[in-house]
Parts: sequence; structure tokens; C-alpha cells
Amino acid sequence: MLVTGAAGFIGSNFVHYLVANTDVIVTVLDKFTYAGNAASLAGLPENRVTVVRGDICDAELVDQLVRANDVVVHYAAESHNDNSLHDPRPFLDTNIIGTYTLLEAVRRYEKRLHHISTDEVYGDLELDDPNRFTEHTPYNPSSPYSSTKAGSDLLVRAWVRSFDLQATISNCSNNYGPRQHVEKFIPRQITNILTGERPKLYGEGLNVRDWIHADDHSSAVLRIIEAGRLGETYLIGADGEKNNKDVLELILTSMGQPADAYDHVVDRPGHDLRYAIDSTKLREELGWQPAFPDFERGLTATIDWYRENEAWWRPQKAETEAKYREQGQ
Repeated sequence: MLVTGAAGFIGSNFVHYLVANTDVIVTVLDKFTYAGNAASLAGLPENRVTVVRGDICDAELVDQLVRANDVVVHYAAESHNDNSLHDPRPFLDTNIIGTYTLLEAVRRYEKRLHHISTDEVYGDLELDDPNRFTEHTPYNPSSPYSSTKAGSDLLVRAWVRSFDLQATISNCSNNYGPRQHVEKFIPRQITNILTGERPKLYGEGLNVRDWIHADDHSSAVLRIIEAGRLGETYLIGADGEKNNKDVLELILTSMGQPADAYDHVVDRPGHDLRYAIDSTKLREELGWQPAFPDFERGLTATIDWYRENEAWWRPQKAETEAKYREQGQ
């Protein structure tokens, strides 16, 4: 398997999952931007995992690696909404041009592709809306990040229809777990508490996210690769809807802090209200179930990981917080 972007959060967790649960030989292709961390792949067996530093926009390198593998799993993406609001261009380069480059190589060598995407392509739902996103929900992205991910999904669908590409797509809800960059909501709050800083909450914190542990995302992706119908899209979710305020207060109390020991900051522009995934198709068609249906249990395990792995996150922390301070967040 060639796994793009596997020095990042969900990609590295997928590689760890493959090593622990399969006999697959893995090649990692990662550009090692600020979000890629070699430490996330440390300790993996060298006879199972090869790491290649490179850009998915590099057609010659991508061609070489796709040709040498059977399955391509495409995690590589610029993925932080705040960054896309300040500088959209890298999102266009990686998420659109990079995906196109990969698609052409996969088409040339008739390989199997699984494309990783996000529920943010669907826009957002009202807080009191009983509906959830399904595979038939129209795309309605609201940020440069989500619009470029929507564009990458549509490219995959076009290559399936126009060129009979052997591909599947998954759109997942918000991941949490080990090895997530401290710019993201849950690890930022955990590491703020660990460093003695007060956590920050956008606006009133009523925005709802549908949380899923990274291991559950990994198991779902593997199941789709093994048994998913070519050309199909599957939504991955674990029924983990919680608003940001409740998540932050749960983190605080789980770490022995008062539930109100945080500061409110100005909400970010275009902040989506609510995401919610209906994963019925994945569960009924492929028989998948999450191992972490209890969000609180998964969150406790995540807090423990950050407590025990300060050497992993500490180098990122100061620079990340400096950027947030510049933005008043």
C-alpha cells in the first residue's frame, strides 16, 4: 500500500493500525510540512514501512511510487480551516493539483485508490435540525479548505466515471486521538492545560462536531478497501455529536480542573454550526462498528497519550500558540 500524507495525524494512525492488524507492506509518501511529524512513524518496523519524503504534486515521483504498489490510500491534504482563511493557495496546490497528479498515475497503472475526505464538504446543519449528512447530501462547502476537499472528491468521481478508475471515497467526521497536531481543537485544549495555559473557546462554543476516534476511522477505511463497492462513497461516523463547549468542559474536568477554567475568544469567520454523520450505509453494507462508541472513554485515552508523550507535542506548542496570539485567538 502507498499511503500519502501518512506523517500527519490520521494517516500515521492508519499506518500504525495496518502494522498492528495486517501483514501489508506500506510505503509512506509525505511532504513533511509543519503538520507532518517523523516522530509519528517512529518505532515502526523497517521491513514493513518505508518512508519517502516528497510532494504529491511531483508527477515523476508519484508515478514511480504508484507503479510499485497495489493500493493507494490518499490522506495527504492541507486540512486546517484557520490556515485556509489566512492563505488559501497551499490548499489549492495540495488538495486539487496533488489529487489530480495522483489520479493520473493511478489511471495509468490501473491501481486501486481510496480517497480520504471530510464531512465539511457538505457545509453545515442547523443546531436543531434532526437530519444528518448522508452519501446523497449535496455539497455546500464554506471555507477554502472544505471547498478544495470538495473539489478533490469531485475529481475522483469524474475519473471513476470517465476513465473507470478503481476508486472509493470516504467522508469522515472529526477525528481525535494520538498524534494530532496541537493546532487542532482537542489537543490544543489538552496541551494548554498541561502547560498551565487557559484553554480558548471560539464564541459561545455551541458549534457541534461529530467526533470519532482515529482508530475507528482507520478500521473503517481498511474495511472499505477490503469490501467496498468500487465507485461508491461511504460516510464514516461513530454517533459522537457534542458541542465544543461540552467537549472543552469534559477535558477540563477529566484533567482535574474547574469546568469553567477557560477564556472565550472571537469566533472564526464562517464557522460551521453543526456536522453530523449518518454511517448507516457503512455499517449495514460492510458490517463495520466503532470500537470507541463511548466518546468519554476515547477522550480519556487521548488525554493519557498527551500526558505520556510530551516529547512528541512540545516542539510544536510554542510556535502554534504564537500564531494563535497573532490572530487574537
